[in-house]
Amino acid sequence: MTARLADIAAQAGVSEATVSRVLNGKQGVAAATRESVLAALDVLGYERPVRLRRRSAGLVGLITPELENPIFPALAQVIGQALTRQGYTPVLATQTPGGSTEDELTEMLVDRGVSGIIFVSGLHADTTADMTRYDRLRGQGVPFVLIDGFTDQVRAPFISPDDRAAMRLAVTHLASLGHTRIGLALGPKRFVPVVRKTEGFTRALHDTFGIDAAEAEREFVRHSLYTLEGGQAAADSLLDGGCTAVVCASDMMALGAIRAVRRRGLDVPADASVVGFDDSPLIAFTDPPLTTVRKPVTAMGQAAVRALLEEIGGTPAPPSEFVFMPELVVRGSTASAPPPDASGLGEVPQREIVRKA
Repeated sequence: MTARLADIAAQAGVSEATVSRVLNGKQGVAAATRESVLAALDVLGYERPVRLRRRSAGLVGLITPELENPIFPALAQVIGQALTRQGYTPVLATQTPGGSTEDELTEMLVDRGVSGIIFVSGLHADTTADMTRYDRLRGQGVPFVLIDGFTDQVRAPFISPDDRAAMRLAVTHLASLGHTRIGLALGPKRFVPVVRKTEGFTRALHDTFGIDAAEAEREFVRHSLYTLEGGQAAADSLLDGGCTAVVCASDMMALGAIRAVRRRGLDVPADASVVGFDDSPLIAFTDPPLTTVRKPVTAMGQAAVRALLEEIGGTPAPPSEFVFMPELVVRGSTASAPPPDASGLGEVPQREIVRKA
């Protein structure tokens, strides 16, 4: 017990006597200090005494499309922590291929009496999906918030990154390095973030190089899956077209693009540059460390929880979309464009792109 007290005291930055007073429910300890001691218990893996366990204000469901992409666990962690701080218990529900659908998970959470639900990259982001499912949920009196994807067919708070601005950041960075043939690898066309990234990318190419938007989409945009293999396939097509740089709609796709370059016997970034999107955990430690556009996960997750709690509390803000600005993080996967004869990339037999004066 003495050893445990010492560990907890060291973790919380207080004396063993203070830890003892907190654990025994004694008075005379500041609220902030008490919270520090309880947090230390949690961090060290000790079970809280029964009398000190916080009673949950209710359950809140969090539905994600999958957990293989590390950005989803990262977002779930931020949301879970924010809910816990407010006294709620998060319930994570994840879709899996051949498993439960979003509608089935929603029904399960409603049956368990959740106070609200947060949807991440759900059917609300699919332009072909039936949005009346959210009207039915609203009719059941269940508050909800939608992350990544927007539709004016649903009256609810939306939380999104600025996908168009993200693409402009990436294109501007690569253009400053001398790249003129820049490709975009992203997911299926029907998803709202894909539509927005495509719009931002083609607009950036037009503003920077004077390329017509329709031509830019036809020549420099490739749709695939949000996986490493999908990124590799899209990058292969773009590299075949002479691109010397590839912007990817996720870090996982960017890792696939790097593999595509290396399978040609080429080097990243000497022969081709790659930019990701998300800044997923551990992505800074890849080889090479990935240049990426950081998705503001912490700000988005916390905003989603605030919006949901306002809905639960009966003081909702008017239905609207809260858009968060991403940030370019430059690492080791981007460099100056190679000379056309150095790698074979960047050679364009039919047309030449001229930077606007």
